[in-house]
Amino acid sequence: MFTEFDQQMMRRALHLAALGRYTTHPNPRVGCVIVQGEHIVGEGWHRKWGELHAEPLALAAADTAARGATVYVTLEPHSYHGRTPPCTDALIRAGVGRVICAALDANPQVQGAGVRQLQAAGIDVQCGLLAAEAHELNAGFEKRMRHGMPRVIVKLAASLDGRVALANGASQWITGPAARSDVQQLRAAASAVLTGIETVLHDDPRLTVRDPALDLAGRQPLRVVLDSRLRMPAGARMLGEPGETWVFGATAEQDKAAALRARGAIVHVVRAGNSGGVDLTQVLQQLAQQGCNDVLVEAGPTLAGQFFQQRLVDELILYLAPMLLGPQARPMLQLPMLQQLEAAPGLQLQCSEQIGQDLKLILKCLGNAG
Repeated sequence: MFTEFDQQMMRRALHLAALGRYTTHPNPRVGCVIVQGEHIVGEGWHRKWGELHAEPLALAAADTAARGATVYVTLEPHSYHGRTPPCTDALIRAGVGRVICAALDANPQVQGAGVRQLQAAGIDVQCGLLAAEAHELNAGFEKRMRHGMPRVIVKLAASLDGRVALANGASQWITGPAARSDVQQLRAAASAVLTGIETVLHDDPRLTVRDPALDLAGRQPLRVVLDSRLRMPAGARMLGEPGETWVFGATAEQDKAAALRARGAIVHVVRAGNSGGVDLTQVLQQLAQQGCNDVLVEAGPTLAGQFFQQRLVDELILYLAPMLLGPQARPMLQLPMLQQLEAAPGLQLQCSEQIGQDLKLILKCLGNAG
């Protein structure tokens, strides 16, 4: 059904879509290529939430050459009036002859409506070209649309024997500068970076993107601290950083909450979880309601382990350093004792890559709670 040229053009559209990796939140990343014969006459990608989508930008570049052209777009054109007009209307007005989209839109306001509108206008529409790549590009957006939950990515840095810190807590730095730079890219692509109060008290992290090479168009990912008893110091460094810090507690102690709010934090009170901390599912649901697609968890062994125990993790990104810390050092995850191997959380290796002196593993988590 699709030719080699079709695949080349869709790969180009996917490349364009990825240029918005750091800036389209909470919208999906979308790229568009318009072709006459075998010549590209227009390109565009969604650059930032609230701005024009990929299709009208590509149509503007193509101008009159769009009439009768083939349009390659990584996501089904949206068909409703939001912050921008429907992309389907723009394509119909331009008189394009054919639209090839990689994936249907998971947004309930679309979900095939865009395709039907184009077909009703006499435009030939085909879907499914490089669909897996398109879905992966917007995995967090799709999960939020379908399940009301963000995609959860846990990032861990450990020694070869699975230790994240010495017995005395010393952990800086297990991985090298190249791996730490790579983590900046993970943060930049996330809607939110989440940690626990113990990490705040021990390390006083900023949880910001500080690499000047990463253009976030002025956006910093939302910083999220899980702090059931509101022990977060008002002088925590992240409270002085640009962007927002949200603190989720399980107590309504007004004095503590007021002190944090005076420093600019946004305090939410949620249910207590079974482990004594906050209810992780409620936290994730609230983040999804605020438009968070991807949540990057940078936490200690206890909190990271709770995410795994509750099967809330979609992806594990593990940086392994070429060192051995021994059995007295702290493990990378606190998990309950298992009696059978079958009860262990399932993981599937997606890819591995050497980053400087360290090894980066990306693993999908099986049996996620969804």
